[in-house]
Amino acid sequence: MKFSATLSVLVALAVAAVEAKGVHTDVLSVPNRHSRVSQRHADTSLESRAMAAGASKKLINVQSSCPSNVGATKSVKATSGPNGSIKWLNCGIDRAGWTPPYVQVTDLVTMDLSAAIADPNSPFKACSDFVWLFEKYGGEYGIPPIMLASFAMQESSCNPATVGGAGEEGLMQLTSDKCTQAPGGNCQDPEYNIRTGAHYFSESLKANGGDVLKTIGEYNGWQPNMTYADATAAAHTDCCRCQKNLDYLHQFVNGWLRNIDAYTHRPRLGLYFNLDVCGN
Repeated sequence: MKFSATLSVLVALAVAAVEAKGVHTDVLSVPNRHSRVSQRHADTSLESRAMAAGASKKLINVQSSCPSNVGATKSVKATSGPNGSIKWLNCGIDRAGWTPPYVQVTDLVTMDLSAAIADPNSPFKACSDFVWLFEKYGGEYGIPPIMLASFAMQESSCNPATVGGAGEEGLMQLTSDKCTQAPGGNCQDPEYNIRTGAHYFSESLKANGGDVLKTIGEYNGWQPNMTYADATAAAHTDCCRCQKNLDYLHQFVNGWLRNIDAYTHRPRLGLYFNLDVCGN
């Protein structure tokens, strides 16, 4: 009995020592544990999960007050696609004026940019050198990287040396007021250009209450209540291409965001083709 009692004491001391060691080890590992938790939180941030969800969806699914049916189709067609029909995207343009359906970034059906470029027929091959920048600043600002690359394709065909008719510069075609902080005054610097474009779009998106169709439209000069007449007013002037491309939203969300060249796809993506009157 005396031996048993001694053994019990020894066991108790051993257990206490192990527990104390465990506590001590845990305390020493707090920074590491915090680091792992932080990394896990970063990896599963709302933005990352939203972008992953957008890449896995098949059809847009939103409530809409627009008289036109959402009209989403699994395959990309001349006037429709997974992100809705052109009549719905352009809601109101043929009547009293554009009233963009409320859609958030997380509602859009997108593709992963790296996966898109892996397709040998991807139009984003031209953006290959800048994928890491689109991913870096897409992650920082909560924008799908393919959306940033789509702006670059639509605006400059992903050519960083592009200068627009009004002096817009670089991949994202930044106007002069957004170039004041460019390194060495070089607004065509790819990282500065993409970062600034991503920041501008992110701020515009916030100002618009998360309305991504409105924000994409504004990037190309569209405004709520814009009518067909407003958009095409410059058609027969010396600045024919000052018109607003009425097929822009469809080409953007059902073309570029789906890894399709919005300019060369057959059948052509659009319904209006109002810029055709301008010739080449």
